[in-house]
Amino acid sequence: MKKNLQEKLKNIKMLILDVDGVMTDGRVIMDDSGREIKNFDVRDGHGIKLIQRYGIKVVLLTGRKSEVVLCRARDLEIKEVYQKVFNKKEVFAKILLKNKLDCDAVAFIGDDIVDIPVLKAVGFSVAVADALDAVKKSVNYITQNKGGRGAVREVCEMLLQAQGKWPEIAAKYEFTEYL
Repeated sequence: MKKNLQEKLKNIKMLILDVDGVMTDGRVIMDDSGREIKNFDVRDGHGIKLIQRYGIKVVLLTGRKSEVVLCRARDLEIKEVYQKVFNKKEVFAKILLKNKLDCDAVAFIGDDIVDIPVLKAVGFSVAVADALDAVKKSVNYITQNKGGRGAVREVCEMLLQAQGKWPEIAAKYEFTEYL
């Protein structure tokens, strides 16, 4: 990992996630009753739980409104969820105030043009591998994995490694990779 990226990651206290295209592959499946179904990667979920255990708060910030998102947030014990947000930068400013954080203490993962204003404001900005090109040009890091397919987990592991927590996790799970 590049030294300046590692320095940015050391200061992160909060990870804000877009949902569609980041936590999911961006597809919305509806049954014939209009019920929405989304696919979430369990490894992304485990990465979220890991960073939460080490004191990094997770917040969801999405442009769509969906009951499925609230269910997933409850499952992952994510307390702050902002849905149907048209101006993400405005809500981002409120999140900073509420949590008494500076921009440099926040990472954000996005995939679409609506995410760019927040991506330009945070301390560590990330685009998923299948994000729009305009988004990729606006970030500090582009994941190897696609949205909904391990991109969130990838960033969670980066955060834990940069903050020196990964050896403790490796010891708990009895594996030696990344040490």
